[in-house]
Amino acid sequence: MNTTYKLQLANIECVARQFVEEQSDGRVFAFYGQMGAGKTTFIAAVCKVLGIEEPVNSPTFAIVNEYVADNGETVYHFDCYRLNTIRDALNIGIEEYFASGNICFIEWAENIEELLPADTVRVNIVVEDDGSREVSVSK
Repeated sequence: MNTTYKLQLANIECVARQFVEEQSDGRVFAFYGQMGAGKTTFIAAVCKVLGIEEPVNSPTFAIVNEYVADNGETVYHFDCYRLNTIRDALNIGIEEYFASGNICFIEWAENIEELLPADTVRVNIVVEDDGSREVSVSK
């Protein structure tokens, strides 16, 4: 199943809400897109819809941030940009995070592609010529 959203900063909360409603059965979400495409910005908007009140920032140096949604559910946010090898990902226990049943948002998922579960929801963000984003979701 493929879904595409047209995203601009003005409608990001609306798109994030629609994304959460339509992708509610997903647990692991792999985000793809060039540097500056808006992966972190979109994940932050989705986290806000999930009821996460604390600031959501890219875990570039920490590799993973942990948040708690208003329903008590834990959400993990990964930035795999700095992971140089699959061994680096395994050393942080990434497979255990994926198996936890909690929501996992992964930026730079291409760096750990072979570790992603079969049911990973793939989210590709492309910057359009007008500055908007096309967010394509495939399962």
